[in-house]
Amino acid sequence: MADRQDADVPALVDRLFRHESARLVASLTRSFGARQLQLSEDAVQEALIKALRLWPYQGVPENPSAWLARVARNRALDILRRQQNWGNKQDEVMQIIEQNAEQDPIETQDDELQLLFLCCHPELKRVDQVALTLKIAAGMSAEEIGRALLIQRKTIEQRLVRAKRRLRTCEARFEMPEGAELAQRLDAVLEVLYLIFNEGYASSTHADWVRRELCAEALRLVELLSQNQATRTPRGFALAALFAFQAARFPARVGSDGAPIRLEEQDRSLWDGRLLSRGLAFFEASATGSEITRYHLEAEIAAQWVLKEEPQWEVVLALYDELLQLNPSPVIEVHRSVALARTGSTGEALDALERLAEYKELSDYLPYYVALGEIAEEAGEPRIATAALRRAQELSLNETLSKRLGHRLSAIEDGSS
Repeated sequence: MADRQDADVPALVDRLFRHESARLVASLTRSFGARQLQLSEDAVQEALIKALRLWPYQGVPENPSAWLARVARNRALDILRRQQNWGNKQDEVMQIIEQNAEQDPIETQDDELQLLFLCCHPELKRVDQVALTLKIAAGMSAEEIGRALLIQRKTIEQRLVRAKRRLRTCEARFEMPEGAELAQRLDAVLEVLYLIFNEGYASSTHADWVRRELCAEALRLVELLSQNQATRTPRGFALAALFAFQAARFPARVGSDGAPIRLEEQDRSLWDGRLLSRGLAFFEASATGSEITRYHLEAEIAAQWVLKEEPQWEVVLALYDELLQLNPSPVIEVHRSVALARTGSTGEALDALERLAEYKELSDYLPYYVALGEIAEEAGEPRIATAALRRAQELSLNETLSKRLGHRLSAIEDGSS
């Protein structure tokens, strides 16, 4: 056992959960079959709970990931042995497990891709595909998924139960799809990775404004897709470029107090040049096809931010207009309104944001209220600004951001009194 302080164990297990749970579930699902997806997920979660219980007293193993893999596999076997149908399949399953034991279950990339495509099975509705993959591949809670999809937590929980049941009844297989089915599922996989990155980029349910581990996982998975001959596509490269461009700004995006720093106030010397180079390479690869997807447009918008000293806001606005034609969304409308304000049309941008208030999906969307408050202040509308910033303060889980919003509210109220 390694010598680690007890206080480090919860943080270590949390990191392992984020980084290793999908790999562990994928390995177990390969061994036991797609019908046992729930069992595999439960076994991994129980292994993590056991680690939290034992490691503070026994010490952390030299190889924590391998320890979790062994405990999860043994737990899954215990459950299977209690099932009535285990007897006639025991030899077959044990043979598969022995074969798989020759591989490192934590580093088998094909397993992870097959798990992603299993969760995006065509028998599932798109929203259920996305929710299931966010739960299993990213380890996100039902509440986090609900906020990412703008759906209530209870509804997400119900969808997850139905999705797993549907995979069992349709006899889904743990394998890579082919042909038209591969292309169909790939769209859902890319959407899932997009949502994972977004949740990390501006966390909706976490005290930290940026959750780098989620963003890193989304980037890692989209790179897996780009390295696989069957799944590398121009839109996948565009998504990888978007992730790399955005992640490159992380060192300068959050201050020492944990609050976000606006783009124009960031220290560009802190940006990650390696990630910028990777983003450029992905962006160039995305131009190899004839299609223009929303990922291409968003990557181009991100490129405007990171590759130019000053974003050309007229160009950004035009890109958002094109993006809205491909993917109408109130969230994109919010960002388009911010770009509109940056072109000098502050009043028009404020009108656009006020019209968006009718969308129920934005009722708990923190960036909407921050944008509305800032642009209303710029437009000389203190009443609208204070109401919006108060709502933003209510929604923020980041203590430092809440304090900043409070200071801004005080300044607006003092100036209008």
